[in-house]
Amino acid sequence: MHKYEIIIYWSDEDDAYIAEVPELPGCASDGKTHQEVLKNIEVVIDEWIETAKLMGRSVPEPRGRLLFA
Repeated sequence: MHKYEIIIYWSDEDDAYIAEVPELPGCASDGKTHQEVLKNIEVVIDEWIETAKLMGRSVPEPRGRLLFA
């Protein structure tokens, strides 16, 4: 379980919940339920971190709750 802030919202256009991780640019996923989107975003966070490390890029430390969304 990661400690990055995850924002979840419903998208009528996609007919799915969308999860975004503001601290990891481009890190997003979708799912038909809250449980599914949370499961999916955890996988995508792992993949984002792994890819960043393979490319020699820094991985931001989780800051916790953002001041605004």
